Amino acid sequence: MSDTPTPPQPLADRPDNARYFEAQYRVRTGDIDQDMRVRLDAVARFLQDVANDNIEATEFWETDPYWIVRRTVVDVISPITWPATITAQRWCGALSTRWTNMRVRFTAKHETNMFNPDERPDGLIETEAFWILVNDQGIPTRLSDEAFEMLSQMTTEHRLRWKAMNPVKAPDAGSEPDREHVLRAVDYDPFKHLNNAAYLAVLEDEVLAHPELIEGPHRMVIEYLRPIEPGASLTIRRLRDGDTLTLWLLLHDEEGDGKQVAATISLGPLPT
Repeated sequence: MSDTPTPPQPLADRPDNARYFEAQYRVRTGDIDQDMRVRLDAVARFLQDVANDNIEATEFWETDPYWIVRRTVVDVISPITWPATITAQRWCGALSTRWTNMRVRFTAKHETNMFNPDERPDGLIETEAFWILVNDQGIPTRLSDEAFEMLSQMTTEHRLRWKAMNPVKAPDAGSEPDREHVLRAVDYDPFKHLNNAAYLAVLEDEVLAHPELIEGPHRMVIEYLRPIEPGASLTIRRLRDGDTLTLWLLLHDEEGDGKQVAATISLGPLPT
């Protein structure tokens, strides 16, 4: 696997004949910010929901049940706001024998109510997540023959390789002072795994200081490098470079004299 960042590219569209899973989800007030925009951490929750619903709707719940996310790309082309019902379509964009790029398209026809009475354009968010199949010990393992056959029918890319999209190494200092981020008990699931949405709550804190980054179409990329266990101390290093903001989520090492990168997040304009 290469950790050299690759130039940003638009997400590939779904082939006309590709099989896909579809589900609908209602946008709730817990998903939105003060401007009624569906937050990026809420997008992560919707991605988890549609992934769970998708696998439960297949015969692979028993044979290929354990998946972890290595990266998520979220392209907000037209923001989704409340009130609305989201339609999610999920399919495989590329795969290999142990991992897949799963594409999810979120669309929404916006409604109005007394709190948000203005008409708004339809919402459109395109996403792609690099999922790794693991066994019950968390070790990468091969897809079952049946799962590989089904997913391979959705895409012609059957030799997927990992290439980092964010810079892995944190700079010695950011454009703003480091800040500490307090993790909460509710950020963790029963497997002591920091919920994917909790990572993006870190980014939403930064959006308050950089609202111009989400005024137009934008891309968010998060790459997960190390687990963040309960009780961890988390430091956020931030670098604003032109129209792009990059965050490094830093863990204190066991000796306490250094920091390891647990995840990287970038937010900037959509690639053209």
